Amino acid sequence: MLDYRHLYRLTDSNGIVQFSRLSDPDPGSGYTLDDNARALIVAAHMENGHHLAFTYASWLSQAQRYDGTWSNLQALDHDIRALDSEDSVGRALLACAIGMSSPWPDVQSLCRSMFNRHLPRTMRFRSPRAVAYTLTALCKVKKPLSRDHLHQIKHLSSFLLNLYKQNRKKGWHWFENIITYSNGILPQSLLCVYARTGDKSALTTAHDTLNFLCDILFKSGYLSIIGNQGWYVRGKKVARFDQQPVDAASIAFACLEGYQIIGEQHYLDLARRAHRWYHGDNVHGLSLYDRNTGGCFDALTPEGVNLNQGAESLLCYLLCEQHVARYIHKNQPAAMEQSS
Repeated sequence: MLDYRHLYRLTDSNGIVQFSRLSDPDPGSGYTLDDNARALIVAAHMENGHHLAFTYASWLSQAQRYDGTWSNLQALDHDIRALDSEDSVGRALLACAIGMSSPWPDVQSLCRSMFNRHLPRTMRFRSPRAVAYTLTALCKVKKPLSRDHLHQIKHLSSFLLNLYKQNRKKGWHWFENIITYSNGILPQSLLCVYARTGDKSALTTAHDTLNFLCDILFKSGYLSIIGNQGWYVRGKKVARFDQQPVDAASIAFACLEGYQIIGEQHYLDLARRAHRWYHGDNVHGLSLYDRNTGGCFDALTPEGVNLNQGAESLLCYLLCEQHVARYIHKNQPAAMEQSS
């Protein structure tokens, strides 16, 4: 059984707290849209997750403003607008799409209301990852697509396809001139578009970019995540550190989506390696999972691990365990509804 001790430790009556000092929750760090969205996805896949799912969905609901926009960070009873981001909204929409398919009517209702309220605004997104999360959300809604939804999918997928055309060069098959964080969601979203609409241009671009990304990340035989201290700028060296748990989950989910949709065995093998990153198959040979607390360390650093165990790291680890590990070990398809 999965270890949810740290999830319960970080969760209070409001939602999930953003940071921890070592394994102790830091309430002063506040609550974020990113974390509560991911937490909602985790709870939706827990056998007895109704109370948690309703708690996280309720936080998302109160964080949505009258005009449909969302607050990304609330701390010390303040809505900190300066940290609002399109990426966090995209994750929230994906969480709502999954919540709409949960077995609990109260969670379904909250998620449907939030999803429909913000969706029209996504047509103005300019962040590639926000677009990708929204595309994945639209494609994962488990009902026939309306004409409006199909129009949105076409518009948003065209945005990503045009980015790729503008930025690809010889030896560089990517959507931007820099590869940063949560990279797997970009090809994953186009795989979802193909699966839902049959758009072959989306499939071709997804295949090319996912292969390019995997060639970089698995060059050493194990997963070596692009570090956030410099990222990977085209023509320069890949930054090795800090490596963050969110990126292990992101590439694992993209590879599993690729395996399910394209059917190539090596994607399943790469997803296996990405999953093992949390358990020591990484540059330092160190486990990110803390057996003493049920938490996940925040990063691999040049010196070892960042010993703090915040919400993002924990939730990405749990998502990977819930879906990837189950699929790999039992050879049963897991719904690729989760994304980091």
